[in-house]
Amino acid sequence: MKYTLSVLVEDESGVLSRISGLFARRGFNIESLAVGPAEQVSISRITMVLPGDNRTIEQLTKQLYKLINVLKVQDITNLPCVERELMLLKVHTTRSTRAEVLEIANIFRAKVVDLANNSLTLEVTGDPGKMAAIEQLLSKFGIIEIARTGKVSLVRESQVNTEFLRAKQ
Repeated sequence: MKYTLSVLVEDESGVLSRISGLFARRGFNIESLAVGPAEQVSISRITMVLPGDNRTIEQLTKQLYKLINVLKVQDITNLPCVERELMLLKVHTTRSTRAEVLEIANIFRAKVVDLANNSLTLEVTGDPGKMAAIEQLLSKFGIIEIARTGKVSLVRESQVNTEFLRAKQ
């Protein structure tokens, strides 16, 4: 199973390297990692996606709290959250396929950020499922390059789980 951890840390040099070193020493893989300033000055939020089980995540959480610059660790895997990723996707196009690629981009609300004779670069923002879906649809045209951010996530204050609501419809 994949787990999502939200970690608040003091914004000091070397914090990320100490955290990644902790994971490396214990042989854990980080599937996705996003770091940026948090709501307070000199505090950063790290959002990471990790494979594992409950026991492994509990151990990692305890180990993270032992690091001096870690302020808060929260397992947000099963909490109602807003999750987003950003993906830049360069797709091979020809005159005959460009319209179809643009139609798919329009359906996914992707923005065209670069246009060349033989390719189109799209900016796609959304949840991880949306990223997988558009990538799968555009793969038949030939994907030249992909760059993705890690998943960023915040817990919903409303506590409304949109995934649950989507399943009910």
